[in-house]
Amino acid sequence: MTPETAADPVCTESPETAAGAVCTESLPTAALGGPVSLAVSRVARLHRMAAGKMLRGAGLYPGQELVMMHLWDAGAVRQSELIKAVELDPSTVTKMLQRLEQAGHVRRRPDPCDRRAVLVEATQDSCALHSAVQAAWANLEEHTLAGLDPDERSELTRLLGKVEGNLCMQTADCPGRPQPDSTSSAQSTSAAVL
Repeated sequence: MTPETAADPVCTESPETAAGAVCTESLPTAALGGPVSLAVSRVARLHRMAAGKMLRGAGLYPGQELVMMHLWDAGAVRQSELIKAVELDPSTVTKMLQRLEQAGHVRRRPDPCDRRAVLVEATQDSCALHSAVQAAWANLEEHTLAGLDPDERSELTRLLGKVEGNLCMQTADCPGRPQPDSTSSAQSTSAAVL
């Protein structure tokens, strides 16, 4: 053992100890201050994986259904507005739109009011996809909330809404929500601590 490895606590563990650590129920030491954040991260990852499985039958990847949902409800919108509405990186949305356009689900065209802007809209052919997405999301909902009674489901929705509100206050980047000024944000944060 070199002096560098002897000083490194990770390198002082035997292989048996290191292997046993994999099977523990405890939180990673770096996450001890954020058990809820770790749980939300894990749930979000698993939810996205489950969504991917359920959307695969419709020929979609996770996130594409959010683009389609917005287009079905809003009609033709500027691509820049769509990017803000779905809260994804512009390059990601552009790639999604390319794939959706190739599949015949969306159409892009110049905005007649501003030739520099691009309008995006769902095609008539995407109507069949609407039913598949609706069914996938209903299945995902039941799979996600299995074992929770109606009151627990309502409470979870309420609590997640509060968590979303907290995160929006921190990022100051939530479309469709009034952005707090720095004074009210500080007051809200102080109130939350109390």
